[in-house]
Amino acid sequence: MADQLQETPYKREKGSAVQMGAVIERDSVNFALEIKGDEKASLLIYKKGQKEPEAEIPQEEAERIGNIVAWRLKKFPYKRQEYNYKIGETVKQDPYASLIRGRKKYGTITKEHDVRCAVLWEEYDWEGDTSLMIPYEDVISYHLHVRGFTKDPSSGVSRKARGTFLGIQEKIPYLKELGINQIKVMPIYDFDELPPKEKTKEQKAYQKAEQEEERKLNFWGYEKGNYFAVKESYAASSDPVKEWKDTVKLLHQNGIEVILEFYFPKEIHMSMIIDCLKYWITQYHVDGFHLMGNQNIFNLIAREPVFSHTKLYSCYFLAEELYEKKEYPEYKNLAECNDGPLIDLRRILKGEEDMLRSFVYRIKRNPEKEAVIQYITNHDGFTMMDLVSYEEKHNEENGENNLDGSNQNYSWNCGAEGKTRKKSIQLMRIRQMKNAFSMLLLGAAVPMIVAGDEFGNSQRGNNNPYCIDSPVSWVNWSEKKKNEELFSYVKQLISFRKAHKILHMAEELKGSDTISCGYPDFSCHSDSAWYCDFAYNKKQIGVMYCGTYANEEGFIYVAYNFNWCEQKFALPALKEELNWQVCLSTESEEKKNRQEQWKLKGEKTFTVPGRTVIVLTGTKQS
Repeated sequence: MADQLQETPYKREKGSAVQMGAVIERDSVNFALEIKGDEKASLLIYKKGQKEPEAEIPQEEAERIGNIVAWRLKKFPYKRQEYNYKIGETVKQDPYASLIRGRKKYGTITKEHDVRCAVLWEEYDWEGDTSLMIPYEDVISYHLHVRGFTKDPSSGVSRKARGTFLGIQEKIPYLKELGINQIKVMPIYDFDELPPKEKTKEQKAYQKAEQEEERKLNFWGYEKGNYFAVKESYAASSDPVKEWKDTVKLLHQNGIEVILEFYFPKEIHMSMIIDCLKYWITQYHVDGFHLMGNQNIFNLIAREPVFSHTKLYSCYFLAEELYEKKEYPEYKNLAECNDGPLIDLRRILKGEEDMLRSFVYRIKRNPEKEAVIQYITNHDGFTMMDLVSYEEKHNEENGENNLDGSNQNYSWNCGAEGKTRKKSIQLMRIRQMKNAFSMLLLGAAVPMIVAGDEFGNSQRGNNNPYCIDSPVSWVNWSEKKKNEELFSYVKQLISFRKAHKILHMAEELKGSDTISCGYPDFSCHSDSAWYCDFAYNKKQIGVMYCGTYANEEGFIYVAYNFNWCEQKFALPALKEELNWQVCLSTESEEKKNRQEQWKLKGEKTFTVPGRTVIVLTGTKQS
């Protein structure tokens, strides 16, 4: 191949190791690659779309500094060429490649030269677009998988848009109707969804050459990948870069932020992670990242000034070390995102004992130096519908004999495992989901909803569909018509949260009267006003918010009853001109409608049915 290079219209020089990847430099392109000390590498050049290289440039003709080798090709026609690297006898893609070609068809096994790198060169008009920088206290997040979100025909998007970035664009009116202002997207960087299975030397020795190795689909994408390239198979068009940029720009124009998930295993250098995140900020205008993998590195990355105005989610951050004493960030950009709230909220929803203190801690928690992302469901685990429909996981379709996935789901099936025609169970499931959303959306932390939960999407009891690309893991939009009551309630809750700043303040409420208005900002009650009973067997609590602390008139009282039976709640006395009135209730529509204008004039107590959340407002009434 080296001889063929002499016929090409460009010259080669020793390159620069300053910047990794393929970098355009006026009339040339510089290629820089990291290798191990004893490895030999060469640069492979392809004509665009071809699966055999036309030239191979050996390492001897490259500049080497430490473990970095670099080639510079003069007058290289990068618009018409593609490239790879050959390390030893293995063809590999550039880990810094800005564009990956050859994985357009989702779920296809690729061969040696099928996947190639390309140089990103086209300009894009962002039309003045910038990061939205929505304060955490105002964020309502929505967690989705690009393919799973609209792949099902029931999604209502155009045929070509199903399972793509274009599908997200077509769903923006729906997202706005729901009321969310941020999407958190599972990995969209290039990864091989059918990677070869890792084998021991002994297994390889016994494997016949013609035997095709079994590969399990990686639907989620939490693995090492080509971090700088957009996944080609998630685009409806032949230009994934433009389609994703169009998506981000359109989301921003509609007031919706974009947070991307990245999984970085321990072998990925901190310098590469920083380069990657900077690239997605500048090239794609994303608003932030959920970082998964090497937590120690993420705590170091949080110190980098370049990310001071970029949202960073991770399992935890050492905020107290990052901000000394009473020093606070100018822009609160860090967020803790872990399953702690999920476990506590699920346990009290289920009706477990001795959970009230944990519950109050979760709905009140709002640290000064970092945010808390709070969720009851996530991509790994039961959906909201499955949380109230199954007590055991049902992962048989994963091909692992139901041994994968968590055995501890803190779920309750409401009386029957899986689907049922029994009306009473169906109604209880709707009520339990409404209870769950009430806890989530009336709490002080940043609420995160998993796509489809708002209308009862199910994964048939599968709590780990990481390897399934089918209706099991796709959002079933036909459930929206069946569960319109649930969807309507979630919309109401989001609207109610937005309308009352006291529910989502920038700082944590103190639980005391700090402004001498006669009421604390946050208080807890039981069957006695101003007294909360945290006894082991108690499963009910009343929480009151004073709007004065948010420059609002009136009060909000949320009565949470997680008992089987009805419970009496005491109402704090209000000023003479104010009265309590029921605003929201998780009871079934028939019962709730009878209480639509239920006013409590002077009553000191009221009764809440079992397994029910009722929201009252204390305002002036005619």
